[in-house]
Amino acid sequence: MKIALMDSGIGLLPAAAAVRRLRPDADLVLSSDPDGMPWGPRTTEDLTERALAVARAAAAHEPDALIVGCNTASVHALPALRAELEPRIPVIGTVPAIKPAAADGGKVAIWATPATTGSPYQRGLIRDFADGAEVTEVPCPGLADAVEHADAGAVERAVAAAAALTPRDVRALVLGCTHYELVAEEIRAAVQAADLPPVVFHGSAGAVAAQALRRIGAEPAPAATGSGGLTVLLSGRTSELPAAALRYAEGRLLRAVAPAR
Repeated sequence: MKIALMDSGIGLLPAAAAVRRLRPDADLVLSSDPDGMPWGPRTTEDLTERALAVARAAAAHEPDALIVGCNTASVHALPALRAELEPRIPVIGTVPAIKPAAADGGKVAIWATPATTGSPYQRGLIRDFADGAEVTEVPCPGLADAVEHADAGAVERAVAAAAALTPRDVRALVLGCTHYELVAEEIRAAVQAADLPPVVFHGSAGAVAAQALRRIGAEPAPAATGSGGLTVLLSGRTSELPAAALRYAEGRLLRAVAPAR
C-alpha cells in the first residue's frame, strides 16, 4: 500500500502522521513545493498549476491514493486534481471540521488564514454545517508561515494575536489550516481559560487519513509492522524531510518509523 500526500510545505505532516499511525506498513510519498510557496497569495490559476505539478510528481510514484493535505489547495485546485488523476488515483481533499465542532452546541471559533477567513468558501461551510451554532471566524496572519519555518517566537506572537480575537468561553476550536495542527498545544495554552471546561479541538488529519483508507478499501491496522517506506519530494526533487519538519513530533515520528526510499 502506498499513500501520497501533497501541500505547499509541511502542512501535510499531521495527515501523514495520522496515516502512519493507522497503517505503519504503508509506504508514504510526501510531495511539497518549497520553490513555489506560499500558495495562499497566488491566483486560483497559478495555485492550480503549482498544485498539479506537485501532484504529478507524487503520481509518478504510483500511489494508491493522494491526500491533498492543504485547505487552500483543496478549495481552489481539487476539481483540477480529480479531473487529471481520478479514477486511477483517488484524491482526498481537506475540509475544516466545522460540522463536528458545531454538533455539541456552544460557541465555535474557526482559526484560518486571512485569505480563507470570511471567504465565500468558509462562509458556505458555516451556513451548511454549523447548524445554528455561534461561530467566530478568527484570522491568523503569519501563523502558517511561522509554523512552516519552525519559528517559535513568531508562532507565539501569531497565536497570541489570534487568541485575543477568540471568545473566552469558546467551546470548540476548528483548526482551519493544516499547519496549525502542528502547534495545537501552543494554541490550547493560549485559549484555555483555567476556570472553564477544556476547549475541544477539531483538526482534519485523522478524518482524511481514515477517508484515504476507505477510498482504497483498506482497514486500519495500527498494530502492523512498521515497515512502510518514506519518499520525500521537494518541488519534484527526491530529498529528505526538511529540518523544520523534524522540529515537530509528527515529522520525528515519520523519520523514526519509516526508512527513506
